[in-house]
Amino acid sequence: MSNRIARREFLSRSAIGGAAIGLGVWSSSRLAASASPNEKLNIGVIGTANQARFSIDNVKQENIVAVCDIDDDYLAKAKQDFPQASTYNDFRKLLDQHDIDAVVVAVPDHVHAPATAAALHLGKHVYCEKPLTHTIAEARAIAELAAKMKVATQMGTQIHAGENYRRVVEIIQSGAVGKVSEVHTWAGRAWGGGDRPKETPPIPPSIHWDLWLGPAPARPYHPTYLPQNWRKWWDFGGGNIADMACHHMDLPFWALGIRHPAAVEAIGPPVHPETCPLGLVVRYEYAADGPRPVVKLTWYDGTSIPPEIHGHPTGGGGNLFVGDKGMLWADYDRYDLYPKEDFKDYKPPERSIPRSIGHHAEWILACKTGTPTTCNFGYAGPLTEAVLLGNVAYRTGKRIEWDPDALKATNSPEAERYLRTEYRKGWTL
Repeated sequence: MSNRIARREFLSRSAIGGAAIGLGVWSSSRLAASASPNEKLNIGVIGTANQARFSIDNVKQENIVAVCDIDDDYLAKAKQDFPQASTYNDFRKLLDQHDIDAVVVAVPDHVHAPATAAALHLGKHVYCEKPLTHTIAEARAIAELAAKMKVATQMGTQIHAGENYRRVVEIIQSGAVGKVSEVHTWAGRAWGGGDRPKETPPIPPSIHWDLWLGPAPARPYHPTYLPQNWRKWWDFGGGNIADMACHHMDLPFWALGIRHPAAVEAIGPPVHPETCPLGLVVRYEYAADGPRPVVKLTWYDGTSIPPEIHGHPTGGGGNLFVGDKGMLWADYDRYDLYPKEDFKDYKPPERSIPRSIGHHAEWILACKTGTPTTCNFGYAGPLTEAVLLGNVAYRTGKRIEWDPDALKATNSPEAERYLRTEYRKGWTL
């Protein structure tokens, strides 16, 4: 019993005093003197299948003490794997379990913010899948709440921990391609198209449909929404840009230090009231900042990806940085410098970014000791805001002039309806 009390005291102090505000500058001065990374966290998992299973596999060395899913079949599988864990269909009831130290949120986008906020209000450490939230206003609120609660947070942009991304950041920041004023970013998936189904088949007995809808407007069940196609519906997701841009735009965000765009405009097919576009082009403009010039970042997805950019084949997904001394192309695992003849004798700079211990491992260690995480909500919030602004510009049909301090499109009152969403009765942030 005395060991249990000591452990709870340590984790409680970690929750209220370990983390710092902003981009991951932490202080350990308030951590218990006996804090040890060998202590195991009690983790509650919201979502148990598909992407959630990936996260579970990366944190299962800790104590999985609670699991939650709206699908009883998925929940039964999780209970089989973790027989000691309590099971829930409603994440709000999971969070009533008092021995939980940290929470993994791996559910559809429209539930990210309510689940994350509920955990943060209770002082729990949180790992949340990308995008951090479904709307821009939610992203700002969650980032501010995380800073206030001073807990360990991490958004699930797992490739951020990869060696290739770190190497690219070092090369760009060393000035190898000069001052970068242009970035092209693309991802080949397409979540969109179609109309709301007219059929109303019965809800499978294993599915708790009302809980799956959560804060979203009520609508009849249809199997088209589950398990993945929810991403194509505005009520639940944001198409391919919401699904993939946090991974790919993360690289220029990190390498160039960009955050809030000054202006955004988008090109795509006619806007559908229910579903996202199958292809989108979004142009972001970032103001100059000190020695960094104005940066124009263009996002392409789905059917709108050109076959090549500046002569480089695009393929499935990646980034092309254009500087005044050359270009750098990168995907998740590789990079190359152009023109090749100009870089035939190039030697990369000395490594300056430490190797990651693993994306989930960073978060677990931060929960225990207050060490930094690289995709904490102070970083992930602005990244998510920028990503989702692409959809706002597309749905308004005009160039948006953006005031990040006021969280407002200064030239587009109609954008307001897309910056936030009204929750169904019974659901709060």
